[in-house]
Amino acid sequence: MSASPQGLCEFIDASPSPFHVCATASDRLRAAGFTELSEGDAWPGQGRFFTVRAGSLVAWQSADPDSAFRIVGAHTDSPNLRVKQHPDRFVSGWQVVALQPYGGAWLNSWLDRDLGISGRLSVRTGNAIDHRLIRIDDPILRVPQLAIHLAEDRKSVSLDPQRHVNAVWGVGSGTRSFLGYVAERAGVDVADVLGADLMTHDLAPSRLVGAGQELLSAPRLDNQATCYAGLEGFLAAEPGRYTPVLALFDHEEVGSQSDHGAQSELLLTVLERITLAEGGGREQFLRRLPGSMVASGDMAHATHPNYPERHEPGHPIEVNAGPVLKVQPNLRYATDGRTSAAFALACEQAGVALQRYEHRADLPCGSTIGPMTSARTGIPTVDVGAAQLAMHSAREVMGADDVAAYAAALGAFLAPA
Repeated sequence: MSASPQGLCEFIDASPSPFHVCATASDRLRAAGFTELSEGDAWPGQGRFFTVRAGSLVAWQSADPDSAFRIVGAHTDSPNLRVKQHPDRFVSGWQVVALQPYGGAWLNSWLDRDLGISGRLSVRTGNAIDHRLIRIDDPILRVPQLAIHLAEDRKSVSLDPQRHVNAVWGVGSGTRSFLGYVAERAGVDVADVLGADLMTHDLAPSRLVGAGQELLSAPRLDNQATCYAGLEGFLAAEPGRYTPVLALFDHEEVGSQSDHGAQSELLLTVLERITLAEGGGREQFLRRLPGSMVASGDMAHATHPNYPERHEPGHPIEVNAGPVLKVQPNLRYATDGRTSAAFALACEQAGVALQRYEHRADLPCGSTIGPMTSARTGIPTVDVGAAQLAMHSAREVMGADDVAAYAAALGAFLAPA
């Protein structure tokens, strides 16, 4: 299977939460002959492997034990509305589920949408705890917009994240438990649910749009488009001068400070264990790092046709015009001359065009896993992406042709000629 717009649609629709992203990627890796390893077990030396820690995944293909690493990094999480620990509310005759924003969710885009629930339940099984994926694709939740006739300003409504993004899911003033409903759908007793990581997802399927189907409309393009393109590029890469690695991290949208975010020791631990399993020692591991490189993949801002003045005028970015190299001199992106050259060469070898993005100097710039990964590991890093509109909206759009181009560039970066 090679990267395609339809393949990305299928990947996103199968992956409503970071846990599902890892499950979807794991299935694809197993089908390609990779073996899953537990972090608590001894690891074999040579082969094709991956390991999963909650909502993060690292995969690799063994090469020469002295070879440097080429790493594609991405993040599995996306801004959304997440379920509070005590979600049940009864307000003015409505049964309400209390939600709160995760990451920089563009709140108005979540209004008046049919929403499902996904995530993970931690369930008692005897004296042990079992972590189970949950996914409910029925339209059980909806965050209703205020009628224009009731607004103080009919041009816009300011949303309070505490009061205005809770979802209705029924009527009456009964005692129905939302967690009880989710547990029942999962086939477990609610009394055995000891923990829950639950979030909403938009139920409209991903699809190609536009008169010529040149565009791809989907939720969670930021950053599942990179997870998919990185995975396909990784599977196409052949080990040679470098050991190819794919690192998909959770929690980028909230700063990456978790046991499995990009600021954790996960990537460094895996890289060192690869070296140890191949018979090397710490000295050999440390010697592999200076020649290694990371491509931090995240989505990039296409120039918006309705707001062109919000973009740097000297760096217009188009969809269906190739991957985007992202540069920010104050290190919101980790790119420098060395690493930008390496990615430019990868695009050249892949036969795809390259665009170069800079943010307006008078606007605050977002960031990625790139700077923190580079600082944490000491590995030179380049920030790259694919162009899209409506970043952090419940629904985003990118160019259909950019899917294959992005995957090809990432594959060439992992295994340069």
